[in-house]
Amino acid sequence: MIEATDLAKHYGPKTAVGGVTFTVKPGMVTGFLGPNGAGKSTTMRMIMGLDKPSAGSVLVNGKRYAEHKDPLHQVGALLDAKAVHTSRSAQNHLRAMAATHNIPAQRVNEVIEMTGLAGVAKKKAGGFSLGMGQRLGIANALLGDPQTLILDEPVNGLDPEGVQWVRNLVRYLAGQGKTVFLSSHLMSEMAQTADHLIVIGRGRIIADAPMAEIIAGNQQARCRVRTAAVSELSRLLAGQGVTISHTDNETLEVAGLDTRAIADVALRNGVLVYELTPISASLEEAYFNLTKDEVEYHSLVEGGASHGAHTASAPTTETPAPSEGYVAK
Repeated sequence: MIEATDLAKHYGPKTAVGGVTFTVKPGMVTGFLGPNGAGKSTTMRMIMGLDKPSAGSVLVNGKRYAEHKDPLHQVGALLDAKAVHTSRSAQNHLRAMAATHNIPAQRVNEVIEMTGLAGVAKKKAGGFSLGMGQRLGIANALLGDPQTLILDEPVNGLDPEGVQWVRNLVRYLAGQGKTVFLSSHLMSEMAQTADHLIVIGRGRIIADAPMAEIIAGNQQARCRVRTAAVSELSRLLAGQGVTISHTDNETLEVAGLDTRAIADVALRNGVLVYELTPISASLEEAYFNLTKDEVEYHSLVEGGASHGAHTASAPTTETPAPSEGYVAK
């Protein structure tokens, strides 16, 4: 279990984390979401004792991380997959870590097999692609079979098979009663993986609830309606709190009314409707609704700049992450 109480971190006049309180419980996967600069990485670093809190406290399994005599058995973390001696092989890196914590060599072999590193275990870590580096970082986090697992962007650089593997792994570990705390920018993946979400924005918690509750609580009921009488039905459905948009000649998207209410209006007025489908809410929409006022920088969009606290002066060009595999050097 992870318990943060009034946890804060200030860098001079800048507040990175502003006194947050939350609990990450065992037996479930807890997702940690927030825009860039929201305080996610700083919070994770304070949990691991890498940054000293300016105020408040954070306990892992009942103690501050530094107080644990067997930290690798208590907490496994992936915060920076590049934090590896590049001249060591993956196997030797894991063996060195195991030796410092009296972990048997057999466990090294187990995590190498578990993370798909068997084929490159004797190759130097400095030649690993981003995806294979992530696998090594996860292997390191699993080495002590810890009760608590903290993963910062664990699927970064992984191919689809690797992404699915991480999803299955963390759900399996949570099913064993372990505490799993992970961050990701992939909303679709988080939606399939996490049971509970903590959302942070500008250093403060803006949501802390089960996944289903966050999605449902930030969305209006929406339906897709197909009818030849789009103008007439739009007029009949119009009202306070109802938003209607035309997506094509015979299709409406209606927000603020459920399918039963729409069907009742259509029936009473003799309007033939040949499709009436609820549109499922998504985590991505809920996330954007929660964080729309918490984003420090907004990208330019076609037709002009978006609104917000700051506007980026130019679109950012991102370099695609390398795919998994060993990169010869």
